[in-house]
Amino acid sequence: MKNGSGVEAERIGRWAASTGASPSAPMSAAALGFKRASDLLLSVPLLIFVAPLMLALAALIRLSDGGPAIFAHTRCGLNGSMFKCFKFRTMYVDAQARLDDLLASDPAAAAEWSQFQKLRNDPRVTPVGRFLRKSSLDELPQLLNILRGEMGVVGPRPVTSAELHRYGAAYAFYRAVRPGVLGLWQVNGRNTLTYDQRVAMDVEYVRTWTPWSDIAILLKAVPVVLFGRGAF
Repeated sequence: MKNGSGVEAERIGRWAASTGASPSAPMSAAALGFKRASDLLLSVPLLIFVAPLMLALAALIRLSDGGPAIFAHTRCGLNGSMFKCFKFRTMYVDAQARLDDLLASDPAAAAEWSQFQKLRNDPRVTPVGRFLRKSSLDELPQLLNILRGEMGVVGPRPVTSAELHRYGAAYAFYRAVRPGVLGLWQVNGRNTLTYDQRVAMDVEYVRTWTPWSDIAILLKAVPVVLFGRGAF
């Protein structure tokens, strides 16, 4: 029986064969240039506007447990490059040990982690972190990643190298654009989706991209963020 990434790889192959599309170059240089210009036009004023809020949140995190305010994790980016993705820290400093203990002792949690790579009741997340995640404020430091050219405002959410096997042939589409602060699957189910569904939406985003699709995602993100839909 094929795993999820194998099924997805076959689906992408069938689509490419039927349309003549090339997964090795699913977006033009002009499209990438337009997205980059749009990213800077949106992110620079926004970063200036939210800078005081970011400083206040950083202080709150530091005061809550004495740990660092920013968490930087290596993610995969455009053309397979690796970069440090910034977030406000939402987990305890011993988060990995907490996760390992839970997965070893709780089969239901282990099954949930295997399917979603997320946990609804995650023992790693601090009380302040739960608020930041629910409100999506933990993503604000990624505005710095946009300025550095590592991310865009809209695109597939950045993944780790350990997750790439789940993409199969779909990885050619993921690596064709800069990862985004907002993604298609975030406004269409968010954390309630399975990993395979998220992969399929990443591919759908890249192969059907237009400037209007980015605008549509930005508009759909407003109620998702305000009401915390699918966030945990």
